[in-house]
Amino acid sequence: MNRVMKLFLEVSKQLFTWALIIVLFISQGITAEAKRSSYRAKPCADLSAGISDIVSPVTPLGVDKTSTEARVLGNSSKSSEAMSASSSSSSSEESKLVMSKGAEAMYILASPDSMSEEDGNKVGVLYKDCGGKILERKDGWTKLSSGDVIGWAKDDNLLFDDDAQKLASEVGKQIVTNHSSALKVRADDSDDAKVIGVLGEKSFVDMIEDLGNGWIAVDYNDHKGFVQSEYVSTDFKIDQGKSMAAIKMREVDKKGRQAAKEPSLRENRGAVDASADELKLLAALIQCEAGNQPYDGRVAVGAVVMNRVKSGAYPNSIYNVIYASGQFTPALNGTVAKVYDSDKIYDMNYQAAQAALNGETTVGSALHFRRVNGREGIIIGEHVFW
Repeated sequence: MNRVMKLFLEVSKQLFTWALIIVLFISQGITAEAKRSSYRAKPCADLSAGISDIVSPVTPLGVDKTSTEARVLGNSSKSSEAMSASSSSSSSEESKLVMSKGAEAMYILASPDSMSEEDGNKVGVLYKDCGGKILERKDGWTKLSSGDVIGWAKDDNLLFDDDAQKLASEVGKQIVTNHSSALKVRADDSDDAKVIGVLGEKSFVDMIEDLGNGWIAVDYNDHKGFVQSEYVSTDFKIDQGKSMAAIKMREVDKKGRQAAKEPSLRENRGAVDASADELKLLAALIQCEAGNQPYDGRVAVGAVVMNRVKSGAYPNSIYNVIYASGQFTPALNGTVAKVYDSDKIYDMNYQAAQAALNGETTVGSALHFRRVNGREGIIIGEHVFW
C-alpha cells in the first residue's frame, strides 16, 4: 500500500512539472506574439494618421474654422473683383480707340487750335482708316497717340466708340508672328504637305483663317500657305499715323530712289482686252483704294491688278483677281460693289483704269501695295508698292 502511494505521488509530481512547463511555454509564446503584433500595428497607425492629415488636415492652433471660411470667401470675392476689373479694363481699352473719319489725310497738331495749322503746329498726319489711342478730350478736340505721333485732332474728323470699333474691324488685319528660329510654310495643313517657304524669327504675315486644328492659313507672298499655330502668335493691327519728320525723310528717300528707277517703272507692259463691265469694275476698285490719291497712284493700283492678271500666280481675269480671298478689302466688304452699282465713278478713275488696261504702269511689275508703313518699295502718295 505504501509503495502504491509513493508511486502515485511520484507520477503526479512528474505530471505537474510537465504541465507547468507547458503552461509557461504557451504563455511566453502568446506574449511574444502580442509584442510582434503591437510592432506591426504601429506603422499602420502612422499611415492612417498621415492619410487623415492629408484628406482632412487639422486646423492650426489659433485659427478656427470660421476664420478659415472667411478667408476663403474673401479670396473668392477678390477673384470676382479681379475678373470684373479685367472685364472693365478690356472695355476701357476699347473705349479708348479712335479712328480717322475722313477720306482725306488730316494733320495732327501740337495744340488744339484750328486757326493755327501752320507748319510749326503740325506734328504728324493721320491717314484714312488709321487709328490711335485717346489720351484726352476737351472742347471738341481729342489728344491721341498713333504710331510715333502724339497730338490733337478735331472730333469732327474722328470716329469713337462703336463707330471706331466697326471701322477698325473692317480695315484692320490679323497678323501672324513667328516665334521659332525658322518656321516652314506649307501648301496644306499637314506635316506631309509641300514646303513653299520659311518664316524667320519675329517675321510676320497676314492671317487668312485659323483652322482650329493646330494650323493657321496665312498670306505668304500672295499665296495661301499654312503654319502650325503652336509656334506663332496672332495680333490685330490697324494702320497708324506718321510724324512730320518721318514723312519728310520718306519724301527725300522716295525722290532719290524713284529718280533712278523712273524709266523702267513706266515701261509699257502690254495692253489687255477688256469688256466695258471689266473697265467699270477696275475703275470702281481704283476709286475705293486710291480715290484720294494722285493720278499716278490710281494708275499704280490698276497696274497691280493687271500685273496679277498676267503673272500666272493669280487668277487670269480682272474679276477673279479683285475678288480673290484675302486680297482687296473694299471688294470683300462690299464697298466696290456699292460703288459699281451707284454709277458715281469719277472720270479720273475711269481714265486710270483704261491706262492700266492699255499696259501703262507707274510701278513696273509690282504685285502688291498697302498704306505706307515703313515697308521698302515704290511710294506714291499714301501707298507703297512692291
